Amino acid sequence: MNYPVWWIPSVGGGLLIAIISIVHVYVAHFAVGGGLFLVITEMKAYREDSKDILAYTKRHTRFFLLLTMVFGSITGVGIWFIISLVHPSATSVLIHSFVFGWATEWVFFVGEIVALFVYFYTFGRMDRRNHLLIGWFYFIFAWLSLFVINGIVAFMLTPGAWPVSGNFWEGFFNPTFLPSLFFRTLLAFMFAGIFGLLTSSFLKDRALRETMMRYCARWLLGPVILMPVFSYWYLNSITDSSKSMILGRSPEIIPFFTFFIWMMPVLFLGGLIISIRMPSVIKRSFAVVFVFMGLLYMGSFEWIREAARRPYVIYGYMYSNSVLKSEIDDINREGLLRKAKWVKNRDLTDSNTRDAGREIFNIQCLPCHTVGGLMNDILPITDKFTLFGMDSMLNGIGTINDYMPPFMGTTNERKALASYIVNELHKKAEEKEPIMKLPQLPTIIPSFDDEKDEYVLLAWNDLGMHCITDSDKYFSILPPGNTIYAQLIRRGELPEVVLEGVDLSYKVEPGFERPSGHVPFWKFAESLFGRAIQPDTGLAGKGMSGSMNFREAHSVFTAELIPVVPYGADGSYNPYPLFTIEAQDKNTGKLLAKTRCVAPASTQLGCKTCHGGSWRIKGVAGLSNETAMDILSVHDRMSTTNLLESAVRGKLMLCQTCHADPAINAEGKPGVLNFSAAMHGLHANYLTGRGDEACNSCHPSHPNGRSRCFRGVHAGMGLTCISCHGTLEDHALSLLLKEQEAGKPGAERLMRHLKPRLVDRKEDIKPRTPWMNEPDCLNCHVDFEAPEKGASGFNQWTKGPEDLYRLRADEAGILCQGCHGNTHAVYPAQNPYGKDRDVIQPMQYQKNPYPIGANKNCRVCHTVDMEDEMHHPNSLRMVRNRFVE
Repeated sequence: MNYPVWWIPSVGGGLLIAIISIVHVYVAHFAVGGGLFLVITEMKAYREDSKDILAYTKRHTRFFLLLTMVFGSITGVGIWFIISLVHPSATSVLIHSFVFGWATEWVFFVGEIVALFVYFYTFGRMDRRNHLLIGWFYFIFAWLSLFVINGIVAFMLTPGAWPVSGNFWEGFFNPTFLPSLFFRTLLAFMFAGIFGLLTSSFLKDRALRETMMRYCARWLLGPVILMPVFSYWYLNSITDSSKSMILGRSPEIIPFFTFFIWMMPVLFLGGLIISIRMPSVIKRSFAVVFVFMGLLYMGSFEWIREAARRPYVIYGYMYSNSVLKSEIDDINREGLLRKAKWVKNRDLTDSNTRDAGREIFNIQCLPCHTVGGLMNDILPITDKFTLFGMDSMLNGIGTINDYMPPFMGTTNERKALASYIVNELHKKAEEKEPIMKLPQLPTIIPSFDDEKDEYVLLAWNDLGMHCITDSDKYFSILPPGNTIYAQLIRRGELPEVVLEGVDLSYKVEPGFERPSGHVPFWKFAESLFGRAIQPDTGLAGKGMSGSMNFREAHSVFTAELIPVVPYGADGSYNPYPLFTIEAQDKNTGKLLAKTRCVAPASTQLGCKTCHGGSWRIKGVAGLSNETAMDILSVHDRMSTTNLLESAVRGKLMLCQTCHADPAINAEGKPGVLNFSAAMHGLHANYLTGRGDEACNSCHPSHPNGRSRCFRGVHAGMGLTCISCHGTLEDHALSLLLKEQEAGKPGAERLMRHLKPRLVDRKEDIKPRTPWMNEPDCLNCHVDFEAPEKGASGFNQWTKGPEDLYRLRADEAGILCQGCHGNTHAVYPAQNPYGKDRDVIQPMQYQKNPYPIGANKNCRVCHTVDMEDEMHHPNSLRMVRNRFVE
């Protein structure tokens, strides 16, 4: 941020650093271990009085000098050059913080140069004792160089207390100093053996070649045996965050870590094989392969070590984009463009949004990503996003997957960066969901004669909208399953709820008789319920028509988990199909009463906004295969599962197989977050700081969408999801806190970066179980009165099932929803597919859309006017609502 950006979008500075540094570090370790190899081998020659071994040692010294001093010095300069261009800020910190360390290392390096040149040019000209002494001097200087550089390099991964104290010694002798030093020393000895194998494989004398290759193999085998011990020490000396990063939290590290682990036995086995007598050509080939394997081994180790620092270049101090951790709050408050030194756009305007977005991209993204390049190409990673989706991803970056730095800047700067990536890099036009003109479906209101009819039949769906997915080839978020409730009331001066002697039946409207569309929900049943489900029946054995069962606990008749889908036989989308409910005398078969109600179901889930793809039914709803595959792929990457591969092989995925869900009585797996906590907890991290648009981006509640499920009186009065459930952050925290109480470790990961918005502290939010602890109507409607202005239902949950609006009954045993309508469609409601579609019974029995019996219309059931409030306090209050006037 404080230096100009080196613009190399197609290659990437990270790749250049990796290539140069891995080669240099490989040679540099050989320079340390090879020094000891020279001395020990020369001593071996003297001990065995072998001129041939001595001659080999001299030739190996020449090779050693050219590779380490000439090539190694050039690559060393190359490292300084490339890191100064790619990471000038980090380079500056290393130089200024460890200037005396570098000075000391350069003294040791000069000692190396002098000692090695003297050693080589006096080979055979100096007495043995002094020549060996020079060799020992070289090794000591080389190892001391490693000692110093190891402290500085280890500091970048584990700076210890240095970020607070700034003390040289606390930074240098950091937590990984010793394990890193021992591990690198073993690497140095191993590489000495590998390069010894290479040079000895070219010896012409067969006996000498076999002797020296077995000797060099021992240099390889010894360190490999000890490496697991020091690797384990090293791994357990880093922070828990870095350790989890290495062990799988960052999917990019997994193949390198796997390779690193498997290379140890491979190198050991190879060392044994190459000791066996075999033709020189094969041995020479083996030796060349060993040199290449050593480079790969070094590269995998360095890649793991570098990746373990993510998202930092200096752990806990400086992010990989060179922004100091301590600067983030100022940048978020004042803006990145105001704080950066090498930008031309200081303020965002309508005319410079794209250009400013490019400058933000250069500072925050380009240090790690390329554009159409060889490594970390940002184009395929971001191709799936819409503008809203890209902005959401930037919003949540660095939270759940914290191997990337968080976005730094204002909300408008974040939107500018999203616009640059989507509209400029991908050349996507700005898309807006069209305002859909919905069909107005006919709604036939059943007849009712208040003078002659003896019964009132109330029927309703238990949910305001049942959200399902039709990505049948891959997975199901929720299988189809609407539940219809009904209560039959015998009219009279003292009406009674009929509990026996009657049969209640239900039947879907024509065109919806057989579940259609793309939802073979019965295929999912076995994984959840352990039994097969027939295509014409739902999860509870109910089809699209049939008899209702009496539920004694609530004095209500039910048809549970009917497989309702929003697709008609003609392929049309209708999220509000109608059901006809009839009550007949059980003995005579006489029709006692008849009514209709909607059974809302929608596949308009907004997953495609962030997961790519399109609506399955173009411009309408449904999850496409592309969207479904990306969802499973992201789940696999974030949770180390294998769902996509299993789904492709034909094993259908049902979320509730693992995630508990009270909505369908799914127990899930122990230790796994329940479905609602996992879904809302994850997505809340990407949708912070938003209002009800966060809800509408996923749920079928968008006021311009194809379903518009929030359609009751509360919507008409200007209330939103937030009014009852809180912002998405608050809503998610209430669910996650309950899971945390249950000891589920995943809750902490999702909660870590969430901040409540409607209360001061997380501790002020009351934990709750989804579908069991919900906002209580009486939080706002105190004593059944009209709510005060600004009242909120958030954070005052129902205590148990009997307090839930969908299950609560009044003093006469009539369920609240029977008179007031179902959740999110409370009377008076306006259905987007037909004004009266959600208020059929109020219109049938009292010719207005208000709650049953409202405005002192007690004669619907009582046949006489009532002076006393029988059902609940304040029930005789007059109701007027602008929503329907």
